[in-house]
Amino acid sequence: MFELALDPSTWAILCAVALAAGFIDAIAGGGGMLTVPALLTAGLPPHLTLGTNKLAASFGSLTASVTYYRKRLFDPKFWAASILATAIGATLGTLLVDSMSTEFLNKLIPVVIIAVAIYSLFGKLSPQQSNDLPLLSGAMRIKQWLQGLALGFFDGMAGPGTGTFWTASNSLLYKMSLLINCGLARSMNFVSNFISLITFVALGHVNFLLGATMGLFLMLGAWLGAHSAIRFGSKMIRPVFNTVVIVLALKLVYEAYL
Repeated sequence: MFELALDPSTWAILCAVALAAGFIDAIAGGGGMLTVPALLTAGLPPHLTLGTNKLAASFGSLTASVTYYRKRLFDPKFWAASILATAIGATLGTLLVDSMSTEFLNKLIPVVIIAVAIYSLFGKLSPQQSNDLPLLSGAMRIKQWLQGLALGFFDGMAGPGTGTFWTASNSLLYKMSLLINCGLARSMNFVSNFISLITFVALGHVNFLLGATMGLFLMLGAWLGAHSAIRFGSKMIRPVFNTVVIVLALKLVYEAYL
């Protein structure tokens, strides 16, 4: 059993990172790109890092999800297929994380994130202004299932920037406002985080004290981020999203290829 012994200054740094990650994640996703490296740097083994991060991330994504729900920016009934598909995908991804080679994923992820960055900079990121939901149809259900399974699986595999992928793919798949987009992205991020967390707990890969401590700061950051996004809308969401995807792309390219 791995024993964690961190000095107070390291705990304080991890909590500060969690606060910043919660704020960013509630707006644009990608908070895990801050917390996962921080936990690894603190000396946690990879699997314990992933499981502990899922616990902390669940605090933050739940807070953001509830905030958007209370503002009527997320409708669980409308997105029921997305919720179920994401849960299934996250379960499969977490169960298979030990048996699949990560070398290919480490090469592929930067390419995907660069594509997201290019789209976010030059494409249209949810141009709709109305907060009405898109038309629910058979084609819409298929989109929800495919998107949920893919991104749930990706998050179960501890993929970086899952929330960012949700925001970008929502813009490609659905005609809806950026706030509805963010509400869906943050809520689905919570689903995959929580389902993946349950699996990590069963596997014994979670440090509950550290995860809960960071989770509290993630909650505060997520609350601030979600309310800021709702208050300032696309004027704040777009630049934060663009910044996050560019930083993610550069970081992953450096780690994978350099």
